Amino acid sequence: MIIRPERSDDWPGIHALNAAAFGRNAEADLVDALRANGHLTLSLVAERDGQIVGHIAFSPATIASPDGDWMALALGPLAVLPAHQRSGVGSALVRAGLAACLAMVHDVVFLLGHETYYPRFGFAPSQPKGVCWADHPDEATHFMVAELRPGALASRTGAMRFAPEFDAVS
Repeated sequence: MIIRPERSDDWPGIHALNAAAFGRNAEADLVDALRANGHLTLSLVAERDGQIVGHIAFSPATIASPDGDWMALALGPLAVLPAHQRSGVGSALVRAGLAACLAMVHDVVFLLGHETYYPRFGFAPSQPKGVCWADHPDEATHFMVAELRPGALASRTGAMRFAPEFDAVS
């Protein structure tokens, strides 16, 4: 399996993959909108035998804080073709994506995801660390954060907002 940055000729395949993985077009349309609006900070694909079998996206997130707004990244969506799920594709994409984010000098990544899947990559509930999800401040289980550099959240608090394109996903 090869993990690499997306290319423009991958876009139709990425759209189809996200639609197949989620069983609807909302996440596929989200990726297209993030890309079209310049909010797709990082987009990686997993390729196996010449076929794109997985995709991960990272976009900007804004954290409003009494001490001033600060920026981070949001992971999502993460998608793997149904026939390739539970084969390590998603894990490989998350690990490669977080490493690329760190190399790009991003040190905090948020997500809304499964509470038993993402902790293996260093994600933990965000509220105890001082950051809530602005749209659902009481969400304490699925809204998570990973500090890519130890102490990256020290003295940082606030309410996180995903890129505006996420507003169309329900």
